[in-house]
Formats: sequence, C-alpha cells, structure tokens
Amino acid sequence: MLSLLAASGAAEPIYWENLGLRPYLFEVGGFQLRFYSLAYLVGILLGYWHLSKMIAAPGSPMAQRHADDLFFWCTLGVILGGRLGYAAFYRPELFGGMELFAVWEGGMSFHGGVIGVLVAISWVAWRGGLNWLRVCDYIAVNVPLAYMLGRLANFINGELYGRPVESDFPLAMVFPTDPLQVARHPSQLYQAGLEGLLLGVLLIALFWKTGARYRAGLLVGIFTVGMGVGRLVNEFFREPDAHLAYVVVETGLSRGQWLSLPMIAVGVIVIIYALMKPPVGGNGKLSKPQPA
Repeated sequence: MLSLLAASGAAEPIYWENLGLRPYLFEVGGFQLRFYSLAYLVGILLGYWHLSKMIAAPGSPMAQRHADDLFFWCTLGVILGGRLGYAAFYRPELFGGMELFAVWEGGMSFHGGVIGVLVAISWVAWRGGLNWLRVCDYIAVNVPLAYMLGRLANFINGELYGRPVESDFPLAMVFPTDPLQVARHPSQLYQAGLEGLLLGVLLIALFWKTGARYRAGLLVGIFTVGMGVGRLVNEFFREPDAHLAYVVVETGLSRGQWLSLPMIAVGVIVIIYALMKPPVGGNGKLSKPQPA
C-alpha cells in the first residue's frame, strides 16, 4: 500500500480496488465480520481499557465501578445517539419505517453520538454523585482514537469519499462506488488523521504529562474545539451527501459544518471556564495547583 502511495505523484490517481482492500475481515457462511462493526468494538474496548488506566492514576473523579457503568451506557449512547442523530440531522425519512434500526447498513452521526454519550454520562454521574464535567474530561480523552478507527473503516469500505480533485494530486483516489469514477480526496484518511490520531495523541499527552486532568472541563473543552475545527476543515474536502448537496449550494457550508460551529463555540466557553476556576482533586474539591 505504501508503494502505491509513493508512486501517486504521477498523473495517474490511485485506484482503490488496487489496494487489495475488502469491507470484511472474514466470512463464514453468510456471516461477515465487517471492519465497520469491528472498529466500533475495538474502539469501545480500547477506550474502556485506557479509562481504567486513567482511573488508577491520582486525581480520578470516579471509581472502577463507575467506569464499568460508563462502558455500558456510553456504548448504548453511541449507537442510539449516532443512529437517531443521523436520522434527525441527515435522513428524517428514516423515522417512518424499520430502516431506522438497520445500523449494519451504515449511517451514523458523530454529533448524534456525542449527544448520546453526554446523556449516558449525565445518567451515570447523577446516579453516582460524580462531578459531571470531570467525568466528561475522562471520557473525551478516549474518543478520538476510537473515532479514527471508524474513519479508517469507512476508507476500507470505500465509502464517504471526498470531493473531486486533479488526478496529479499526490493522494488522488478513484473509488469503485463512485458513479462518476473521477479522482477524489481520500477524506476519510484526513479525518482519521486530524480528528482522530492528532487530537487523540494531544489529549492523551495532556492527561498524562500535565495537570490538565485537575482543571475541570479543560480536556473536554479542547476535545470539543478540536473535533469541531477538524470537522469544519475536513468537510471542505469531503463529498456532501447527495440529498444534502443543496445545503452547500444555498449556504456555502455543509450540514456537518453548520453542526460543528456551535461545538466550537461551546468548547471555547468550557476552556475559558476551566482556566478561570481553581484546580480540583479526585473528589471534586479544591486542591493545590498542579503544573499546567
């Protein structure tokens, strides 16, 4: 695959089918273990493992039993919120039939998933008497790398590709599901790199190498701004959904970009709030200042 990318400086674009990819890991009878489903599973398990490591470190606002509850409720929030958000924001007609529940066919909203996770966190925090904002901090650190896996799965599926580009662009790619068969941006990889890997590494470094964990709201604020800005930028390269292309024509921005603007605003407000407040300890009470 790397050799194909290296050779892409020529006028010919990369052809997705030449990469030797397929949308499933293995097939038994009529069952396929698809990479999209595997990405959700691995992302959730990886997040749970890392959250447990974070809780074991000094300053945690919760115990392991709370992480166990969050594992269940946040998983449910991601799936239900993501699917309902997709229907509400992008495909309202899905509410009219059983197709709404066909999650395996694709169609999940990141913004809807965020809402679902916030509801799940609110439930666990309220029931356990936890500091809601600090729990959000701990969850936010684990989201980007799971998000990265989802976008990589989109690329492996050859779906959600980008807008047309000149064929001599180094990463120009032709996807088999594209009816126009033109060179396009592999925007799934852009999102995996910017909103996934880069943001994830930043948040993990801030948690483990600085005192950011003691500033209630700082990590989730940075996550919110990072995701919003990343989505705002990457949507300029991503092909809009066919049934929502009119939004770009009429407003100049895609539906995803409009949904990202309030995310950025909320994130900035939360960051300012976090920096203005004294640092707190694991029990939510004031503690001695930690290194920034």
